[in-house]
Amino acid sequence: MPLVVGVHGIAQQFKGPNVLRTEWLPALRDGLWLAGVKFPQDDDLMCAFYGDLFRQPGTKTVGIPHYDTNDVTDDWEKELLDAWWREAAAVVEKGVPSPEAETKAIRTPRFVQRALNALSGSRFFAGIAERALIFDLKQVRSYLHDQAIRQAVRERVEQAVDPETRVMVGHSLGSVVAYEVLCAHPEWPVRTLVTLGSPLGIRNLIFDLLEPAPQTGIGAWPGSVQRWINIADGGDVVALVKDLRPSFGVIVENHLIYNGATAHDIRPYLTAKETGNAIATGLR
Repeated sequence: MPLVVGVHGIAQQFKGPNVLRTEWLPALRDGLWLAGVKFPQDDDLMCAFYGDLFRQPGTKTVGIPHYDTNDVTDDWEKELLDAWWREAAAVVEKGVPSPEAETKAIRTPRFVQRALNALSGSRFFAGIAERALIFDLKQVRSYLHDQAIRQAVRERVEQAVDPETRVMVGHSLGSVVAYEVLCAHPEWPVRTLVTLGSPLGIRNLIFDLLEPAPQTGIGAWPGSVQRWINIADGGDVVALVKDLRPSFGVIVENHLIYNGATAHDIRPYLTAKETGNAIATGLR
C-alpha cells in the first residue's frame, strides 16, 4: 500500500515499474535524508508505469524508430520544438543560436532541422540523438491528442493509488498525467502533489489542452490536494514556465533549484532538499 506514487515522464518506454523503482527509491530517500526524514518502507513507493504504451509493436525496428526531420510534419510538434529552442537560447547556453531569424519559417523542414541542430548543441539535450528527440516530441503529442493513449496512461496511475496514498510525485509529462488524474478523482486521499520539471504552465501547447479545460485562464485545482509544490531547475528547457501560480492560483508553492548538467533528469530532482521537504510534508 504505497504512501507515495511516482509518475514518470517521457523516454521511459524500454523500462518497467520495477526498473523505475530502483532508480527513484534511492534518490527519493536521499532527498528525504537532506530534509531530515527517513522514508518508512521500500514498499511505500510505487511507480505508475506507462512507458510501454509508447513502444512500437509489430515492427522490425529495434529501439527508437529511425525518425528524421521529414517525420516532424505536425504543427503542434513544430510549435513545441520552437518553444524548446527559444528556452535553450534564453538561458544563454553556449552553442545555442537564437531562433529569431526563423520566426517566419516555423512551418518549413529547414526550420525543423535548424531547431534540432541547435538543441543538439545545448547542455540540456546533449547526448540525445535526433531521432530520440523527435520520439520525445511525439510522445508528448500522443498523450495530449490521442484520447485512447491518454485514457490508458491515466488508468495506470489509477491502478497504483490506494486508500493509503498521501503523496503523488509527477516528473515532466508525468506531472501533466498526475494533475489530470487528481482532478478526475477528488475522492482520493492524496493530500500533496509534487511536480518536478513540469511543462504544465506552457500556454497553448500544454496548459490549454488540459482536462478539465482551464476556465478564464486558470486551471482547476487538482482534486483533494491540499498542498501543491512545484520544483524546477532554472535551466530546465521542458519546464518553460517555472512559476505555476499565474496558471493555477497563488497557493501553488514554487521552488527553483540547480541540477547541474542534468537539468531535467529525475535523480537530481529527487535528491534535492526542496523535493525532500515537499515529500516529507505529505508524509507527515
